[in-house]
Amino acid sequence: MPAVSQPSDLGEPLGPLPQEFATIVRPELPSLIKEIGLEVTRAYPEYARLLEGPYGEGIRVGVEQSISVFVEQVARPATPSPLRDEMCRRFGRFEAYEGRTLDQLQGAYRLGARVALRRARKIGRRYNLSPTMMLTFADALFTYVDELEALSREGYSEVRAASDDHTETLRRRLLHLILAGHPAPGSAIAELCEQTGWTMPERVTMVALRPSGEQGQLALDRDVLADLTDPQPNLLIPGPFDDARRRMLELALPGVPAVVGLTVAAPHASDSVRWARRVLDLVDTGVVDDAPLILAEDHLVTLWLMSDPALLDQLAQRELAPVAHISTTRRERLVETLRIWLDTRGTAAQMGALLDVHPQTVRYRMRNLESIFGRQLIDPERRFSTEAVLRGLRLRARGGSGGPQ
Repeated sequence: MPAVSQPSDLGEPLGPLPQEFATIVRPELPSLIKEIGLEVTRAYPEYARLLEGPYGEGIRVGVEQSISVFVEQVARPATPSPLRDEMCRRFGRFEAYEGRTLDQLQGAYRLGARVALRRARKIGRRYNLSPTMMLTFADALFTYVDELEALSREGYSEVRAASDDHTETLRRRLLHLILAGHPAPGSAIAELCEQTGWTMPERVTMVALRPSGEQGQLALDRDVLADLTDPQPNLLIPGPFDDARRRMLELALPGVPAVVGLTVAAPHASDSVRWARRVLDLVDTGVVDDAPLILAEDHLVTLWLMSDPALLDQLAQRELAPVAHISTTRRERLVETLRIWLDTRGTAAQMGALLDVHPQTVRYRMRNLESIFGRQLIDPERRFSTEAVLRGLRLRARGGSGGPQ
């Protein structure tokens, strides 16, 4: 306890308690400790049961230490109090272990202070102590209680932090098992759900994140599982991705690129995150436009066309074989004209505007294409394959990755 107490409500700084005050109060300690114990256990029956249990003696020692140290610090302000400090931290730890808040413990501290103040008033009348002295005592006493509460909060926070870390570890393990898919034993998932209090939903939505140093303390909904320590961090959102979940991500991930995967049955969560992660890769290569929050469902065709580059090369060689022998410049012009026609089925004038050429040039190229490709442009299946190849090649070219044309 500091030698000088805090300013009083009247605004005048209060001086330290005289050391003689400790001499007056010390004989009162045994009966005062007993009185405080009676009042506290009457107000908080839970502590009465604890005093009768295996921890009773330790609790009594802690109470005696807390009261005795106050008196000793009046006599010798610089006196260290390691035992008292540890006992107060232990009280806080115990409340955390019991799953309670600190409200009861803080109430017990303050009730003890009121009992001590009541006894001090009797002593004051007996020894004719001045009102200033009594005010100084009251101010010092409640400052001391604040100190006890702060020590208990340290112990409480220590346990809660360790407990939270353990729970988060279990939740990350649960997420990994869910993403493992069918090989993961259902009993292990059920056990982790029970330990963490998390309910397995029927459908889930995965979110792939780009690694960021600002993801340590995301304000996520409690039912969202997250692993932000993974080199490829991700989230699991129970159920569909709705407006409320969007607002959550926008608030929790400002400036952090994220791709929301498809909503799938829980056993297929790995597919959802795989697709979302692939969209992130396509953003990195420039195939998909970057944005703070991207929905994978908006890019399903792109995912499909870019899912197997080697297969796209094989399809391109087959579908574009009729123009393989033509010079590069002419081939590129014909292929671009063919792509525009397949995309738009427009008139020569419309296509000319898109290609920036005269409509007559478009008609000339189309006659060449009909001659070169023949029935490939008439047969629906072959025409679809050709269109898919041209779209895939265009997407790949957008990302700066070459391939046969």
